[in-house]
Amino acid sequence: MTHALNIIGAPSSAGAYAAGQEKAPAAFRRHGLIQALSQVRREVHDRGDVRGFRWRPDLMRPKAMNLGSVVRVAAAVADHVAMAMSADEPVLVLGGDCTIELGTVAGALRDEAAVGLVYIDFDTDLNPPEASDGALDWTGVAHLLGLPGTAKELSGLGPRQPMLGPADILFFGVNNITSNEAATIRELDIKTIALSEVKVDPVAAANRAVAWSSSYKRLLVHLDVDVLSYTSFPIAENVRRSEGLTLDEVSAALSPLLAAPNWRALTLTEVNPDHAPDETDSFRGLIGMLTRALSA
Repeated sequence: MTHALNIIGAPSSAGAYAAGQEKAPAAFRRHGLIQALSQVRREVHDRGDVRGFRWRPDLMRPKAMNLGSVVRVAAAVADHVAMAMSADEPVLVLGGDCTIELGTVAGALRDEAAVGLVYIDFDTDLNPPEASDGALDWTGVAHLLGLPGTAKELSGLGPRQPMLGPADILFFGVNNITSNEAATIRELDIKTIALSEVKVDPVAAANRAVAWSSSYKRLLVHLDVDVLSYTSFPIAENVRRSEGLTLDEVSAALSPLLAAPNWRALTLTEVNPDHAPDETDSFRGLIGMLTRALSA
């Protein structure tokens, strides 16, 4: 892997519950992410943004709102990711809602390399659209696995279908799991490192995930900031008051993952600048976390 880091913005809330996440890539740049990373990486290439989308209600398809825009944005992300992977350069994808990950995975699979995904999220996103409330970002992993009831337009983004098998995904930091999702995890034997385990020792939990990923040519990391405790660091799209991780705990876990020799992509999702009490302070914290992790 070369030292050059590619940054791709995906300013879309198409798959979200409401608008806000589409503002995140611009906010990261405005608060100095590129300059901060340039201090710790040999080369940083800001590839700009794909054409985004601001959430709106979709009454024509209420169980899969804005599906066409979700597919379009993810497909554009896939093209950028595939180009970086062909040069063996790592990628930071700034979302955007969780459906952006489908584009990252699809792009990483273009040359048929073996891909493992560590999915850092409070939720498992294993719901097909009919079991959801219309927001496709709650269905992302279901589409990666091509589960029954998923939208073929989205699950078919990659060069193969399903894009990933159950053994290719590790849930990290999850806590909110519906009964149907729990049954799917048991049936498919999807590896899970629960929120409670991460809180005990974030570094040890991350090292377990790195060991799990060692057989894959490419390790992809998905980070949904919903995994953060909203009351301790309010920035996520989801405003629930459930216990999550602190920013320090996420930072401690992220560093070993991004230092893994096969790490190739980090996709950061669900950042809503409108929810930050002090935008400058909040983005300073997020940029510090990314800078520390990406300096390894």
